[in-house]
Amino acid sequence: MGEIMSDKHDHPHDHHDHDHDHKHGEVKLPAKEKPAPAPEPAADRAVEDAGTQALSDALRSSFAIVKVLMVVLVLAFLGSGIFTVSSQERAMILRFGKPVGVGADQLLGPGLHWSWPAPVDEVVRIPITTSQLVRSTAGWYATTPEAEASGSEPGPNASLTPGADGYTITSDGNIIHVRAEMRYRVVDPLQYELSFTASSNILVNILDEALFFASSQFTVDQALTSDRVGFKEKILNRVRQRVEDLKLGITVDQPDIRVIPPRQTKTAFDNALAAEIERRKALDDARSYSGRILSTAEGEANSVINAGQTDKVRLEQGIASEAQYYKDQLPHYRDNPGLFMARVQSDVLGRVMTNTTKWFIPQPAAGKQREFRVLFNRDPEKPVAPQDQEQQPPQNR
Repeated sequence: MGEIMSDKHDHPHDHHDHDHDHKHGEVKLPAKEKPAPAPEPAADRAVEDAGTQALSDALRSSFAIVKVLMVVLVLAFLGSGIFTVSSQERAMILRFGKPVGVGADQLLGPGLHWSWPAPVDEVVRIPITTSQLVRSTAGWYATTPEAEASGSEPGPNASLTPGADGYTITSDGNIIHVRAEMRYRVVDPLQYELSFTASSNILVNILDEALFFASSQFTVDQALTSDRVGFKEKILNRVRQRVEDLKLGITVDQPDIRVIPPRQTKTAFDNALAAEIERRKALDDARSYSGRILSTAEGEANSVINAGQTDKVRLEQGIASEAQYYKDQLPHYRDNPGLFMARVQSDVLGRVMTNTTKWFIPQPAAGKQREFRVLFNRDPEKPVAPQDQEQQPPQNR
């Protein structure tokens, strides 16, 4: 019996794990009949309640701070949309890329304004009193402003470099370099801002086109020397015409234009320019000399003509006076011709003897020689005024 029992006990032991040996003597209770845990002490329960209360208070404080921060952030967000427009500019609000308002209401004048902050609204400022500058270098050779300012530009290559050196072609097929700087002012802000996406870029293209257009209308000599003013006026008029056609809402000032020949041919152009200056100087000197000679000849001719006119008038007046004298003396001659002839002869002899030198030689006393004395320091005769001579009776009658 004892062995049989031992065999039966060993058999199931081979099919159990190691834990079976340690729990073999324990009594297992059903799950529903598991004993309740022992009640916690009162001190531990009080500590847990205090921690929970502190956590709750901390959360409430945190939520209050978060609410205040949210209000501050909202106010700061809304306040960031406040902006000021100065008296030298106008502003426009773009809401999602479209202008706010209709017509003239789209333009904001000087003062304080508000808009939704980005990315909802965008404030576009448009200067209206200050002038803005655009440059055109499409017809200029490759260089930099720094190199030009310092005078350290490299020398020209043997020929122009395509894609780098710009130039324009004149009406006679020559090449010149042209560049321009032009200032403009906005007179219609709405038209300026709404007509094109970038009106300044459009104006640069207009200036480039004007340089090429004007070059095609002038010869190289006209553009460089003889008609530089007309060349610049053609560029300005072309720009103004295009600005008016496109309705850009701006007004342009006189551009600063520089025109030079290709640097590769600068020596030849300088020699030609020097020759042209000498030619003009010679022509100016010739014209000046011609004008001086003609003026002198004209003055002398006028003097001769005036003198002739004066002599003519004086001669006519003398002849008329003499004829009148004869008419006045005719009745006296008819009354007594002999007496008239004697009186006239006496008058003539008196005038003749007045203008001659006379010597009276007295008869010497008896037995004495005749003396002849001449006075060489006579007093000069008083000149007779021309008007007195004209009033004298005619001579040689």
